[in-house]
Amino acid sequence: MSTPGRPIADIMRAAHAAGIAIPAFNIPHLPMMAGVVRALRETETFGLIAVARLEWMKFESRSLEAVAEEYRRQMDPRYTRLHLDHVPVIDEDQLQVDYRAILQSAIRAGYDSLMVDGSRLPLAKNIAATREAVALGHGAGLPVEAELGAVLGHEAGPLPPYDELFRSGKGFTDPEEARRFVAETGVDWLSVSIGNIHGAISGAAKSAQKVQARLSIPHLQQLHRTVSVPLVLHGGSGIQKSFVIEGIRNGIAKINVGTAIRQAYEAARGNAGAAEEAVFQAVKQVIVEELEVAGSARRLNPPSG
Repeated sequence: MSTPGRPIADIMRAAHAAGIAIPAFNIPHLPMMAGVVRALRETETFGLIAVARLEWMKFESRSLEAVAEEYRRQMDPRYTRLHLDHVPVIDEDQLQVDYRAILQSAIRAGYDSLMVDGSRLPLAKNIAATREAVALGHGAGLPVEAELGAVLGHEAGPLPPYDELFRSGKGFTDPEEARRFVAETGVDWLSVSIGNIHGAISGAAKSAQKVQARLSIPHLQQLHRTVSVPLVLHGGSGIQKSFVIEGIRNGIAKINVGTAIRQAYEAARGNAGAAEEAVFQAVKQVIVEELEVAGSARRLNPPSG
């Protein structure tokens, strides 16, 4: 059973129309969830609790079912919904993934929204896989997110220098491809590449400070003019604030945050109380100082009646 209350599809549309970003906080370690929910509640902010396949494969969130069970214990429908983040068709290790089975498991577990990631595929195959995921999600009454373009950072080995990536526009989402992609898949939300990168997930790099990324706002504006669905920014940790705020003004309705809160937890994890407090403070900083979305639940998910 999905979270009671206003459907996340409606909340996302309201955020898109109002120019408000919904933060999605990734949970690679189950004890992080309590601090995230507490921060959302205390700041009266609407946000998503999210888990990606790599977080139960390479960290300690155990499984999508374990995350759903912990969510049932911690959730507050005034401020939270549960989102299945990146389910790749081809993963960061270039292995084929049974994404259909994972999406079906998430539907059974009560997730409120789903994401399929076919961004490592050629366009036509990404469209085909996403169309299939949309059929599964919509058949269960759930919105589906997909990705077009290459949000780098999870692959093995070091990235090329960030400035080189940004100047070249390597992997940036093509606006005309985005138009075709949205039209042919029926996807509800679109994750785009406009200079954002993921935090590293393996080796010493996963504890290193993330590269301070920036966003190509002109490229985002072109995408925003081209497609009408809410746009999503992955790799939200570490992006310069001025770019984030301008991104929200230009169609970004959901921002994924992972590295900043994961590293806060991992630095304090020897003490359960200190680790929860570290996550709480890190999430609160993102909400209040970086995204400036404190109080958003009053507009996005007001009490009924």
